[in-house]
Amino acid sequence: MINRDTVRLLRECDSGIKMGIKSIDDCLPHVKSQRMRGAMLVCKDEHTKMKKEIHSLLDRYHDGGKDPNPIVTGMSKIKTNMKLMLSDTDKTVASLMTDGCNMGVKSLSGFLNKYKAADEDSKSITKRLIATEEQLERDMRRFL
Repeated sequence: MINRDTVRLLRECDSGIKMGIKSIDDCLPHVKSQRMRGAMLVCKDEHTKMKKEIHSLLDRYHDGGKDPNPIVTGMSKIKTNMKLMLSDTDKTVASLMTDGCNMGVKSLSGFLNKYKAADEDSKSITKRLIATEEQLERDMRRFL
């Protein structure tokens, strides 16, 4: 029997990971510090690994995952472009990344609470994703 909460939680993780990877890719060309670039690439690698895990779990339920909301993606792109046009610095990138991480942690924590009946594998990957976002946020603080 398919656990709806499990599939819903995995879908939200999939969407969040796609949004995170896209945000990192949008900001990387503007990064000057190798230390900052390294932290962002580590996070992107972790996201990519978890994305594969999530898709493997979703395949069990014959679900293709979930793309981020196009309106949210578009608004994020506009915000990123505007801020970087005004100030193309590592500090600006760090601020954008910190905001994105905080939004990701907030959203994922909410979904973890909402989908209480999800299986332990799904909850575990969600918690790991939250931890990855929290780590990137901490790594960005030195550049603020």
